[in-house]
Amino acid sequence: MVLVVGIIAAYLRKTDRQCALPKMWLGVSLAALLPLGLGAILTYGPKGLSFTAQETIGGVLSVVATAMITGMLFWMGKQARHQKRELEGKIEDALANGSDWALVSIAVIAVGREGLETALMVWATVKSSVDNSVAATSVGLFSGFAVAIVLGYLIYRGALHLNLRLFFVFTGYFLILVAAGILSYGVHDLQEAGLLPGLNSYAWDLSAHYPAQGSFAHFAYIALNAMFQFHLQPSVLQVVAWLIYALPVTVLFARATKIPTPKTVSTRA
Repeated sequence: MVLVVGIIAAYLRKTDRQCALPKMWLGVSLAALLPLGLGAILTYGPKGLSFTAQETIGGVLSVVATAMITGMLFWMGKQARHQKRELEGKIEDALANGSDWALVSIAVIAVGREGLETALMVWATVKSSVDNSVAATSVGLFSGFAVAIVLGYLIYRGALHLNLRLFFVFTGYFLILVAAGILSYGVHDLQEAGLLPGLNSYAWDLSAHYPAQGSFAHFAYIALNAMFQFHLQPSVLQVVAWLIYALPVTVLFARATKIPTPKTVSTRA
């Protein structure tokens, strides 16, 4: 989301059209209301429901978040090389028609779409980890936002030129692990709601080796749990769901993002 804003702002700066920046920021502000509203609904909407209903909603939304992340990462893999050029083309067309206000709609659509996907992913990730450590989850969340803002600013100032294809490929592999963890947590929610069996059938039980509070091992465990849903006591069905998702999606993503080898042209003497 911040990458899209950085590209738009950098293009306006490069083409000496900084006068259109206030309208771009208006569009970004309007688009930001969409993920904020979605986050509020997801957080406070189920509060008055029963435990079973809350777990059911959480599990279903985790599966939906996994599906959205999967679609997003394959889209990134295919469009990474052309996204910047395509976005700049839309901006140029809007400005060529003499309407700076068209930037508002471009920002709302581009940022809003990415924002909704990000909001659902962040909600699912935070929900799955905040019970273990509120402080660690909050630090991770705000650190991620801070890094994204810094990257966007560097792109705007022209101090950072990203190879978008490589950036999205590495990000894609990371998101596969995150999405597998969200799916695993969703399965756990559905098991607690009684919709899936095997809640107490553990794949392994290492709970006796839970690391001591304040140790590096404890910090590492909290980080792995927050990002990838690594558990000391997962159910068999959680592990199966993680593997069924992560292994084939990794293979398909590797194929989708593979750089085709140029064909050698043979010439006859």
